Amino acid sequence: MSLSCFELGERMLAVEEARAAVLALVDGPLPVERVALCSLRGRVLAAPLLAPIDVPQNTNAAMDGVALAWPEVLPADGFLRVAEIFAGQGAERSLAAGECAGITTGAPLPHGADTVIMREQLVSEAGAHGEVRVRVERPERVQRGQNVRQAGEDIPRGAVALVAGTRVGAAELGLIASLGFAEARVVRRPRVALFSTGDEVTAPGEALSAAGIYDANRFALMALVEEHGGEVLDLGILPDRRDAIAAGLARAAAEADLVLSSGGVSVGDADHTRAALLEQGELGFWKIAIRPGRPLACGRLGTRGVPFLGLPGNPVASMVTFLQFAAPLLARLQGREGDWPQRLTAVAEQPLRSRQGRVDYLRGIYASDAAGRLVVRGSGAQGSGILSSMVHANCLIEIDDARAGVEAGESVTIQPLFRLP
Repeated sequence: MSLSCFELGERMLAVEEARAAVLALVDGPLPVERVALCSLRGRVLAAPLLAPIDVPQNTNAAMDGVALAWPEVLPADGFLRVAEIFAGQGAERSLAAGECAGITTGAPLPHGADTVIMREQLVSEAGAHGEVRVRVERPERVQRGQNVRQAGEDIPRGAVALVAGTRVGAAELGLIASLGFAEARVVRRPRVALFSTGDEVTAPGEALSAAGIYDANRFALMALVEEHGGEVLDLGILPDRRDAIAAGLARAAAEADLVLSSGGVSVGDADHTRAALLEQGELGFWKIAIRPGRPLACGRLGTRGVPFLGLPGNPVASMVTFLQFAAPLLARLQGREGDWPQRLTAVAEQPLRSRQGRVDYLRGIYASDAAGRLVVRGSGAQGSGILSSMVHANCLIEIDDARAGVEAGESVTIQPLFRLP
């Protein structure tokens, strides 16, 4: 099989060039499926959602009070109250000049009415024949059309309520429900196979040898996959044996849409690791002008050409490279082109070290200052194995390859990180 990224050779690649090559590993979104409303959270719409009704369906009251046609001249004896209209009920008759109807929030406006006056501004009085008449206090404060929600003012019938590629969150879920949809067509979730390698890597909960390390990367990457809309196929820790790695990769190539490994793919690693990867497909080793984030391998596996990314073994480097390369690939598989990385601009509160010729991703903390500007500072030591500074960070500070550093007061690009509250 051939892979265009291998034509890039062994030269040092720019981050954007490498990202484009990763995206070229897939043709586009995964197949479409129908999913029930209650299971739509986090899913990505495969087609535009058109409103089958006006939202709101009827012109209605925005608060409790009376509905009426606001006249140029107020009737001397007030408005005659002729009806009561409640939410969920329609008006039985139209209103004539000088008449009003009691109305509750959300109730349809009766024909002939154009204004709702809140209850607190009304005084009810008994008329000469036992009827109820309503007088409006401070009428100079009333504006024709006030406290009325027009039919379709949120979404008119036939309009695009949500575009294809929308990821469904709480607001989108409520909107879909408000249109009466019990299900929607969405892109199938990408299945992502994950494994770690190395005889020194130990599963959490097991005894740690003197030379061992606990497997932090796999769990961080599983969380990132789920945050970016994927389903995890956990292959665990594969021992440094060609047959074990080959068997794991064969399973991944048959079941997954993307395969991620952590560690064990650099040029200097054991031959049986590389041999197992090459046995299942084609593998390239990249030099990317990025820090942290080297080495990173790219390829395809199996007869379906499933994309493979071999991420670095250092914890922060594996997370950074996931966000720069795997995250946009997952976005494309879900039909969310151009969705990642998301960037903002902030002002540096302190000098930030970098080096020309590579893109540096520093862990940072951003916030608004007293003037309302976004400001950012480092979150601690920046070594690629120091996971605690990733915990404290709420963004990555992206210093492009043309800058030798950033001085305090200069603008810099940041990539906000997802954080549970």
